[in-house]
Amino acid sequence: MTTSATPRTALVTGGTSGIGLAVVKTLAARGLRVFLCARSRENVDAVVKELRDQGLQVAGCEGDVRSRESVERVVRAAVDRFGPLSVLVNNAGRSGGGVTARIPDELWYDVIDTNLNSAFLVTREALTTGGLERAGVDGRIISIASTGGKQGVPLGAPYSASKAGLIGFTKALAKELAPTGVTVNAVCPGYVETPMAVRVRQAYAATWDTTEEDVLSRFNDKIPLGRYSTPEEVAALVGHLAGDEAGSITAQALNVCGGLGIY
Repeated sequence: MTTSATPRTALVTGGTSGIGLAVVKTLAARGLRVFLCARSRENVDAVVKELRDQGLQVAGCEGDVRSRESVERVVRAAVDRFGPLSVLVNNAGRSGGGVTARIPDELWYDVIDTNLNSAFLVTREALTTGGLERAGVDGRIISIASTGGKQGVPLGAPYSASKAGLIGFTKALAKELAPTGVTVNAVCPGYVETPMAVRVRQAYAATWDTTEEDVLSRFNDKIPLGRYSTPEEVAALVGHLAGDEAGSITAQALNVCGGLGIY
């Protein structure tokens, strides 16, 4: 899948659960050397051990993508372990919202820091220290955005704002890097069954004064296919975008949403 004789190196943020973990597994199964990070050292160590036991080339370290110093340390560790980066997946993210008039400053800023500012910090470091700006046609930057960044989520203004910003960042950077051969795309999941999805349903249940089961039913009713997507379905698109076969796809925000989003 690579134009180089040496296996490519990928960095995946938020790689210990949900979509991030599925992406790590997908890329490693395609022969990439994958370095992951997450805020919990215990979770990183457990995932790395599990995947190494399966014969996959995976390593990782603890890191907080909201911190420039932490990001520098993570990218340096990835390069020291596996060599220059060819693929970056900005996956780390969080939910967050509520009635906008009552959203505290701290929640707004943390959602933006985690979902948007982190992508800038990690991407900048990956391009420079990570060597990704020199990866040429092997280079891929893929960010996990959301259909909520295209059409808005009621009671989710911080989340929608952060993901809309991530899509804009993706398109601008894609045009900037196009002459180098590095492609830049966003993957936009809709409802995906992950630990974060459970927390989202709990939050809506509290706001609407109903049950989590009722929230799930309402959400499923909005999806044309009638079900949540799986992390593996999202990761499959990431795997495709990381491959040679997607070399002409750039500046796109592609949905994986069961028909929920139509643009």
